Amino acid sequence: MQIKNTLTHYDSSLKKWLLIFSIFLISCCQTMVSQENTIRQAAYAGEFYPADKYKLEQQLERYFSGSAESSEGTVRGLVSPHAGYVYSGEVAAAAYQQLSPSREIENVFILAPAHHVRINYASVYCGAAYQTPLGELAVNNKITEKLIASSSLFAFNEKAHNKEHSIEVQLPFLQHHLDKPFKIVPVLINASDRDKLEEIAKKLQPYYQEENLFVVSTDFSHYPDYEHACRVDSLTGRALSSGDTDSLYKQINDIKKAGVSNLKTLMCGLGAMTVMLFLAKSGQHHVRPVEYQNSGMSRYGNRNRVVGYWAMSIENSSSGNLSSSGAQNFQLSRKEKRQLLDIARTTLETYLKKGQIPEIDYDSLSENLKTKTGCFVTLNKDHQLRGCIGGIKSPVPLAEEVQQKAISAALEDPRFPGVTAEELSEISIELSVLTPLKRIHSLDEFNLGQEGILIKKGSRTGVYLPQVAEKRDWTKEEFVNHCAQHKAGLGKDGWKDAELYTFRALVFSENNLNDE
Repeated sequence: MQIKNTLTHYDSSLKKWLLIFSIFLISCCQTMVSQENTIRQAAYAGEFYPADKYKLEQQLERYFSGSAESSEGTVRGLVSPHAGYVYSGEVAAAAYQQLSPSREIENVFILAPAHHVRINYASVYCGAAYQTPLGELAVNNKITEKLIASSSLFAFNEKAHNKEHSIEVQLPFLQHHLDKPFKIVPVLINASDRDKLEEIAKKLQPYYQEENLFVVSTDFSHYPDYEHACRVDSLTGRALSSGDTDSLYKQINDIKKAGVSNLKTLMCGLGAMTVMLFLAKSGQHHVRPVEYQNSGMSRYGNRNRVVGYWAMSIENSSSGNLSSSGAQNFQLSRKEKRQLLDIARTTLETYLKKGQIPEIDYDSLSENLKTKTGCFVTLNKDHQLRGCIGGIKSPVPLAEEVQQKAISAALEDPRFPGVTAEELSEISIELSVLTPLKRIHSLDEFNLGQEGILIKKGSRTGVYLPQVAEKRDWTKEEFVNHCAQHKAGLGKDGWKDAELYTFRALVFSENNLNDE
């Protein structure tokens, strides 16, 4: 009788637990179905960016029309700001412009900070899609489910996503710029422990492939004045260019110790950026700064209290476009210099005598000579300038750029009559191959005699090559004063509220090559 009662008790308990477990499973299934059908509505349309589709498209078109050239085929990740578009829209567009609109991307992983909910893990959005005025963007739920199943460091905190702007503001840029459909994987990362962040990166690493794009959504310095923001963001950007997390964290700690007034944080998306650096390191990719601005540069901003914005690109180290991080190491061998000078000489002889541009044997070119970087071609006769034309950037390989600029220097320099075929034997060719531009915010960052300067304000630009300093006994300030006044037409103090960029030049000529 006792055994029967015991079995009855066990049977009753088992039924009770089976009922509870069934209710739990039904609840989980309902929750999963509910999540999978959820459309995350646009929370900041009409606040951070226009809610009207037509006005939003117009604004985006304006930002992209003035942004930097693309570096197709090399980009594996981007860094883009997430402030209101009137403050950071131009910088965000410069980041996305590094992608070709026709590129086929399967998934865009958006790594961003959570501003309103404290989480110490990666919150992966598990709903069906994100809604913007430009339409819905589907979430790749197969990936989000795998990530959550892979580690306790991944979970879904719906509250963290619902009112978070850092992911939402990136989406219209993607929708506007990319021609082909893609899915998104929204990930909020607030973890500060670098071991955790490295583990998150390891779980994301299988997806860090050419068919996917990773976007880090982050702003930089928060709330110092304009001058301090420019300086500290420049230092942070330089540390990011190293690609090393230790260098980045050391730089951040050094800036914090300096006690910059009103500086709340140097990078709100530090966790997401750290994950990106781990991923970039795994793929041997580098970080290339593209453009910097801060809210003080906007007509809506206040220079006493600003937020900094960087656009950056994470690229293959073997890219045909030089990065600012690789610029210091870019060199040309004596053979490569001779080959470029021969191309310039042959081009001038053929064009001036026959009106034809000779074909370049691309199979004979090294990777350096296929790099897309700017150059100046200078023609001298009897030790006097006879023509000089060049460009800071180039959409074509260096060898082809030398060819084009040689013809321009001979025939299009408005200061001189066109060079004739009969003069060629008296003319010496000098080439200045330029490294990519590096944005600076103080003359303290400019190395007179080693670097050239580009001054840009609106549609006006002025350039001085590094060797200009060798011919004149100018100070740094005199150097930029003359460039601003005589090259950019801004007046001698016009550089003070203009954009300043530096670059280095590898200078060699037919006369001195044999002396190297």
